[in-house]
Amino acid sequence: MAVPDPYRWLEETDSPEVAAWTAAQGRFARLVLDGLPGRDAIRTRLDALFSIGTVSPPTIRGGRYFYQRREGAQEQPVLYVRHGSAGVDRVLVDPATLSPDATSALDWYYPSPDGRLLAYGVSEGGSEKSTLRVRDVETGRDLPDVIPWTRACSLEWRPDGSGFFYTRYPERGRVPPGEEDYHRHVFEHSLGEDWGRDAQLFGEGRAPEDWPSIHLSPDGRFLAVSVSRGWTRTDVYLKDRSGGGGFVPVVEGIDSLFGLTLRNDRLYLHTNHGAPRYRLVTADPARPGPESWQDLIPEGPDVLEGALLVGQWILVLRLRDASSRLALHDLRGRLLRELELPGIGTVEAITGEWDGKEAFFGFSSFTTPPAVYRLDLPEGPPVPWRAVEGDVDPRAYAVRLVRYASKDGTPISMFLVHRRDRPPGGPALLTGYGGFNVSLTPAFGRSLLLFLERGGLYALAHLRGGGEYGEEWHRAGMQELKQNVFDDFLAAAEFLLREGHVARGRLAIMGGSNGGLLVGAALTQRPELFAAVVCQVPLLDMLRYHRFRIARLWIAEYGSPEDPHAFRWLHAYSPYHRVREGTPYPAVLLTAGEADSRVDPMHARKMAARLQAATASGRPILLRLETRAGHGQGKPVSKLVAEWSDVWSFLLAELGMSS
Repeated sequence: MAVPDPYRWLEETDSPEVAAWTAAQGRFARLVLDGLPGRDAIRTRLDALFSIGTVSPPTIRGGRYFYQRREGAQEQPVLYVRHGSAGVDRVLVDPATLSPDATSALDWYYPSPDGRLLAYGVSEGGSEKSTLRVRDVETGRDLPDVIPWTRACSLEWRPDGSGFFYTRYPERGRVPPGEEDYHRHVFEHSLGEDWGRDAQLFGEGRAPEDWPSIHLSPDGRFLAVSVSRGWTRTDVYLKDRSGGGGFVPVVEGIDSLFGLTLRNDRLYLHTNHGAPRYRLVTADPARPGPESWQDLIPEGPDVLEGALLVGQWILVLRLRDASSRLALHDLRGRLLRELELPGIGTVEAITGEWDGKEAFFGFSSFTTPPAVYRLDLPEGPPVPWRAVEGDVDPRAYAVRLVRYASKDGTPISMFLVHRRDRPPGGPALLTGYGGFNVSLTPAFGRSLLLFLERGGLYALAHLRGGGEYGEEWHRAGMQELKQNVFDDFLAAAEFLLREGHVARGRLAIMGGSNGGLLVGAALTQRPELFAAVVCQVPLLDMLRYHRFRIARLWIAEYGSPEDPHAFRWLHAYSPYHRVREGTPYPAVLLTAGEADSRVDPMHARKMAARLQAATASGRPILLRLETRAGHGQGKPVSKLVAEWSDVWSFLLAELGMSS
């Protein structure tokens, strides 16, 4: 089948022709965006909103508490350390000081068991391609150990802190060109040794797309590797380091997910095997296979999102209608108590030492800035530990959950957020994601408050393909069923219009990454529904997506264009290929980052060119391509404010909200 691809030449990132075309697009976008009304007021308010910081629950090791916080004009979250829960903070890593433009980002960190050392990864310019370093916590000085190619590193320290097990990618030249972003393997490193001679422990001979993560029992005896193979399958292998044997399968070849926790005498698996809403099982490491599993916390009506073992207790996180619930159980699985949360919102992380008596969790909601709460186990209530300040009054806003029917009758839930005094109708912004088992929950969005303050309604739809209602919900929106996701989203738009939540001609949609694919599909399937579209770091050419960056990892979710069956469904919805000449498309703002190591900016380039040539509406089709920026992670606040000033200036103008 011959498929027209008139803008394939825009895939060539390094060509002079593409550079010249991109520069011209940038000048055109700036001409339009800089001339929009109300930009100064938008920028001023966003400066204030982004001064509302971030805070994370602490990682506790050896009496030291490691946590990240950003406040005020700080460009990046800073890693602090304190002795004791109520100790004095000391800056340990401030990534904004590592590059002149503040685009160095702290990607991850792992303190040693005694808290004396810190392994951490820093990447540049939004690339997420981390380099591992080791810092002495007391002196703040780095050791000589520097290991490149440690993107999204999984790491476990030896109990004595003399070294660690970690994941990294191959040295350049060790694999064929184009393979450098795959072949993630497990190594063991001893401090002070040449990393190039580190022993490879796991990964050789496996599929290049396998994604191993590492788990170690506190005493160091049991080492496990869990291997993600797409978003529906995990294989788990276990090695008893007290003997001379290798890794043995715990579970292999089962199309289910398994999250692993190791203790000295037990292993725990959080799984959807036989339980679409997940359960927690346990086994003896000497007999770890499925035949020995014991249900500790069985599947229930809510999605069991995760479980953290702290001392003699298990903190269990559940999801009910896309909002967090937190409960305390004992090691036999018995429910001790439900924990009272501040409201409808999201528990963003739970932390605690494996043998400790306290735990921490982060919490935020649509209109409540992030805060961290501390728990004395087993009976203490959640007590505020650290919060960020902001000039936001949550009482001024209403949050409610509504339901509507999708095209095939499937009931879909959706959050609606707006100012309490907002009259019916008016402008609205609809968003969603619908993929990769990701759940969209009520988390704090700084720039969104600008829209809410001006009378906008924000609608967050829980589409099939996500994780809000378990694995069956996820599978109902992947591969050949991906059109369900778009149908769910289009039905949300129709519901908002039909029920009078938004005035006709004043509905905008926005989404990023897989959500960029979502709004791209909605734009090309039902353009008449929308006044404006913001499509951020998107996938849009679904016939060639797998050839760029790390996109082969996503074949398990979308399907491969090289498979004739998958080609048919991919071609049927691929937004780039559904653009039709002479169609009156709404105003569109496409954004991308030149250093994006996940989604290649060629998608946004090709779609911008295709829409500009095809549209008959006269509405602007803009491409905003940013240098020294990637998929969004690690972006400094100054860049965020600049980007969102453009986004909201564009949206407010198109929705008639600029005055």
